[in-house]
Amino acid sequence: MAIAWLAHLYTATGAILAFLAMRAVVVEDYRAAFFWLALQVLVDATDGTLARRARVSERLPWFNGSKLDDIIDYLTYVFVPAVIVWRAALVPEPWTLIVASALLLSSAYGFNTANAKTSDHFFTGFPSYWNIVVFYLLIAGFSGTTNAAILLAFAVLVFVPIRYVYPSRTLAWRPVTMILAAAWSAAILVMMWRYPSVSRSLFWASLLYPAYYFALSLFLQFRIGAK
Repeated sequence: MAIAWLAHLYTATGAILAFLAMRAVVVEDYRAAFFWLALQVLVDATDGTLARRARVSERLPWFNGSKLDDIIDYLTYVFVPAVIVWRAALVPEPWTLIVASALLLSSAYGFNTANAKTSDHFFTGFPSYWNIVVFYLLIAGFSGTTNAAILLAFAVLVFVPIRYVYPSRTLAWRPVTMILAAAWSAAILVMMWRYPSVSRSLFWASLLYPAYYFALSLFLQFRIGAK
């Protein structure tokens, strides 16, 4: 039973990382904030494997690890990025509350739909990767109006029932996806380290993986729909 509790404790450390990221945001240290968020992504990517190996559902059937995971994901993938939108003034001031509310409310809906994750390991609707979207907007230097339009468009996509790849679990093209994801993750870490002086060529090159991700998701969506 102890190993099951340790697995849940590992997941729960994401709440501490969310706090550390928020503390960095408050003092406008966005590089530190995104490093804490990146560390939580690492925890999120590995805690499921640890939980399955520890057989937490068998040893602690009364403790809902999935709910714990969702709470932490909402904090780190949604709430902290929404605060960054405000603190970093990524959108025009009159739109701040509207855009932040769109992120928070759309993802609250997305997290609580029964088919948010399908049995064959896809996300339904845009999977609230606000930490990634906001990171790119922080670097890109687009106008506030453009940022607002992009964020609102993604908020709408949460409600559109397109199936998005779950990178570590969707079987189709998984080896390619994981190799590209590893290269992309390295590029993201370099950009975090160099922020705010990020190479424009690295910035645009790093967008190849998100483009691949969306293209593959749409391809698999239409292929599944055609069956």
